[in-house]
Amino acid sequence: MSLTGNAFFILLVVVTVVAVVATLLLWNQVRGPRAVRLVTRLVLIGVCQLTAIAVVATWINNANGLYTSWADLFGEQQGAGPVAAGAAQTVFTRGEGATQETTFRGRWSGVTGQAIVWTPPQYQDPKYAHDSFPVMMLLHGVPGGPLSWIRGGQVLTALGRMMTSGEVSPAIVVIPSIDAGGRDTDCSDTPRQKNATWLMRDVHDLVTSRFRALNGPHDWSVIGFSTGGLCAVKLAMQYPQELGSAVGLSPDDFHGDRSALPDPKLRQLNSPLWLAKKRPPVSLFVATSSKDRFSTVPNVKDLEKVVQWPTVLSTPMILNDGGHNWGTWRGLFQVVFPWASDHLEAPHPLRPIAKPKPGPTSLASSGRIRTPLHR
Repeated sequence: MSLTGNAFFILLVVVTVVAVVATLLLWNQVRGPRAVRLVTRLVLIGVCQLTAIAVVATWINNANGLYTSWADLFGEQQGAGPVAAGAAQTVFTRGEGATQETTFRGRWSGVTGQAIVWTPPQYQDPKYAHDSFPVMMLLHGVPGGPLSWIRGGQVLTALGRMMTSGEVSPAIVVIPSIDAGGRDTDCSDTPRQKNATWLMRDVHDLVTSRFRALNGPHDWSVIGFSTGGLCAVKLAMQYPQELGSAVGLSPDDFHGDRSALPDPKLRQLNSPLWLAKKRPPVSLFVATSSKDRFSTVPNVKDLEKVVQWPTVLSTPMILNDGGHNWGTWRGLFQVVFPWASDHLEAPHPLRPIAKPKPGPTSLASSGRIRTPLHR
């Protein structure tokens, strides 16, 4: 039975109700010495509390995508191998588009993580049969997982509606784990964990090799919230050959998280405030709330002070109200996704792109020009 399935959640609710009813019925039926009666009643109370806690924990997990499977919960990722042509499996489809999910071990990073890929309604439309699509990469917070965008954010429903109405141009959406391998590094490469490589090479290759995806820097935009918001801004500044724009919703401290990157030098090298000195040619947009105690207004203003052309930072959006939660972030979708769409190329037949000079941030350093599979 799936950890995140409705069947398991309903089962827990039923077990909780049964436990409460059983406690009421058995409370005065307990026999034996006083110590035995006391212990038995404590056990009955404990069972009620445990089942109630399990219901609440499962609801929180399903809403935020903290753990996506039993193996994920217990730290086991058996059977995950290098990404292959048949890695992705369809898990469900919606009227707004089709969604596929896979867990794989990255060929370049060596770490294992989950990636969910959604194709827009237009993807199967005969009018777009020969077109390739731009890509939006969505990054979740920590703790959390890719499913938090779908269950907590209801993002696929929102994007399907906006792409159908024309508010947002059709785009493929990929939602990867940002802490692949179970280790949060603020989406950075460390000696022990190459999460930046996982996102920018392994996930990138998965999408461009299996879907009709465009692969130029103005064909990919990254959007994240909380830790994912920090990651979005950071990755765009580190990988301008692959990402042309980024959105940070309630981003974590741009100086970095000591618990994620204990090495001060590594933390500095991965800070957007330090990366701004390189003046990468990317467009950025950040939004937060004046009442968000996790993502402060001074943090956003610090970025505004250091950004210089050709890096472009749109005027930050500071809400008067709103917390560090989906109620706030969903309210920003009508601004965020049209902004990202405006910074992406429209779907069109795939054209060869000029290969950037080989370097540590180049996905084309192997000399390959990707030709997505025709779907």
